[in-house]
Amino acid sequence: MADRSALKLVGIIFATVTLVVMLATGMIVKGFADGNYSLDSSASINR
Repeated sequence: MADRSALKLVGIIFATVTLVVMLATGMIVKGFADGNYSLDSSASINR
């Protein structure tokens, strides 16, 4: 059976990764809501 310190370390790593992904997703969604990003492909490099 795995020891508790290793399981605690794995849990902290997963929690950190989850928090980073949630923050990045929130920033992207806020950017779309504010109009900083657009899904329109004609506004990209095809000028």
